[in-house]
This record gives sequence, structure tokens and C-alpha cells, in this order.
Amino acid sequence: MNTMNKVIDITSLTMNFGGLKAVDRVDLDVNKSEIVALIGPNGAGKTTIFNCITGIFPPTEGDVHLIPPGENPTRITGLKPNVITKRGMARTFQNIRLFQNMTALENIMVGRHCRTHAGVIGAIFRGPKTRAEERAIVGESHLLLQNVGLEPFINELAKNLPYGVQRRLEIARALATDPFLLLLDEPAAGMNPLETEKLMELIESIRGSGISILLIEHDMKLIMRISDRIIVLDHGEKIAEGLPEQIRQNPKVIKAYLGSGYEG
Repeated sequence: MNTMNKVIDITSLTMNFGGLKAVDRVDLDVNKSEIVALIGPNGAGKTTIFNCITGIFPPTEGDVHLIPPGENPTRITGLKPNVITKRGMARTFQNIRLFQNMTALENIMVGRHCRTHAGVIGAIFRGPKTRAEERAIVGESHLLLQNVGLEPFINELAKNLPYGVQRRLEIARALATDPFLLLLDEPAAGMNPLETEKLMELIESIRGSGISILLIEHDMKLIMRISDRIIVLDHGEKIAEGLPEQIRQNPKVIKAYLGSGYEG
């Protein structure tokens, strides 16, 4: 397995639900500081792939190797989601999963807690090291909100935030886990054009910081503008892979997904 520039390497990933094969022997990889888009019609198996590689579903077959920068590949197939997060992969979901009655800052702090060392004893007795660690989490969370342009909302409850801000806050909470690979599941869903433009800027800045991104998205203008590479699924199978311009002109993709009248 050549993993020179890869951060994740997925081979022959298969997921069966009873007699239904939702994902059929899909090979997929993401390179360092790369944005890879996973597209296809509804029911193509995109979110199932996300669920398999992040530990929500154990795949029926196949292997997933995570490759932290400068380290050897680690097989994460079938590991629990919290273990996978600690190893450097974070994700968002189609439906926003913020803690609605917590502030923006508190939501970020929750994400950051996977990198703490206090443990149960420290949390109970709250010694100097625990208190110092908690102060550091507050500071780091505040800085992250600044970096993603959400500082004005720092003390607002998540449920009171505009929809586009909630979407960006969920991405920020995933970033708080300190990933080197970020999975975004339809981050632009429900956004207006201005919110989508801000989202694209955020995704580009995340990639600029050295984090690799794998995303599912139906907004083809967004996909064509920010993706380095696009992978297309249909009925659980990979039908195409290539640069945006190659995918735009691929007859199989046009027939299965884009449609004959598509103009990117």
C-alpha cells in the first residue's frame, strides 16, 4: 500500500443492510491538504461511507487505514467513533447536532475535551492541573471561534443562532478535536448564496491550515469551485473519479447525476 501523501486509504469498502448492498467495494483516498468531494444521487451510499469510516457502522467488508502526518498507517476499521476522533478524524452531519442550550463557546469546549488529560479523578477533585487545563480549553475555544469568524456569537445559545452560523459552528466544533482529516456531510444544505459563499471561504481556509477535507455535497457550483478531486457514486458503486473538469464532462456522471442540461 503506497501511502506517501495519503491521510486516509479505503479499500474495497462494502456495507450490506440485510439483502441491500448500500456500498459495493469502493476504493477511496484523500491526500494531504486535499479537498475531495463525494457526490451522487440520493441513496448512492455517500453517508453510509462516512458512517463506516467514522465508526458508526462496522463495514461488512473492506479496510480503512488512517495515516497521521509523519506516521505509519493505522487500521481503524470497526473502531468506536470516539477512538477514531482521538486518532485525528472528525466529522459533521447532515442534520445539525449542536447542543442547542449551550453557548457557541461551550459547544466548542465540548469538542475540545477529547484532547484533555484530567480523567475522572481530576474532574472530581479539580486540582491545579485540571483547573489549568480547563482555562486552556476556554482560551483555545475562544481563539478557534475568532479564527472561523464566529466571535460575535461567543455567548449566544446555539438555538438562537442563524442557520448558516449554526452550520459553521458545527464545523468549528469538529475542528476543536484537532483533526488532520475533516469529513463534512452536506455542509451547504439549506444555506442561502451569501452563507454558501462564507462556507466556501471557511473550507478553503481550513485546507490552507493543512487539514485535508472529504465532503459530501449537492451544491455543484460549490463542488466545482473548491474540489481538487471528485468521486462519483451511483447505487453504492464508484462510477467515476477525476478533476472537476473531467467529472463535468463524463458521460456516466451526466447520465446518473448531473443531467444533460448541466452547466457548471
